[in-house]
Amino acid sequence: MIRKATHKDIKKLAEIWLKTSIIAHDFIPEKYWTDNKSLMEEQYLPNSEVYLAEKEGYILGFVALIENHIVSIFVDKEQQGKGTGSLLLNYAKDLRTELTLNVYHKNQKSVNFYKAKGFKVVAETIDKPTGEKEFKMHWKNTER
Repeated sequence: MIRKATHKDIKKLAEIWLKTSIIAHDFIPEKYWTDNKSLMEEQYLPNSEVYLAEKEGYILGFVALIENHIVSIFVDKEQQGKGTGSLLLNYAKDLRTELTLNVYHKNQKSVNFYKAKGFKVVAETIDKPTGEKEFKMHWKNTER
C-alpha cells in the first residue's frame, strides 16, 4: 500500500534514508550522511511531498517530491530487489506528467534502474556538498 507520509513517519523515513545512503553511496564518507540526518528530519522531508510504501505497518521505502523533481527515493535495505522502488517510482509517474532527478554517477545500480524506467540523462553536474559527479535525469509521459 502507498500512502502520504505524516509527521509521525519522518524519523523512520530518515533512518531508512541514512542506512540506505551509507550503503548505496559508499564513495562518500559515512560522516557526511550522519551529519545530515537531522536536516533530513527537520527540513528536507517535512518540506517535500512524501509517499511511502507500507506493508502490515512496516515502512518499505519512500519517494519525496518537490514539484516535478524527485528529491529522494529510498527503499529499506531488506526490501531492495523486491519491486518496492518500481512501485514508488510508478506512483510518482502517475502523479506527474514529467519528472527529474539527480543521481550520483558512481551509483551505477540506481543509474541503470532509472534508465530502465525510461529516464534519460540530460546533464552532468557536480553535487557541491560532496564534490561528486551527478547525472540529471528526465522522464516525460508521452501517452498523456
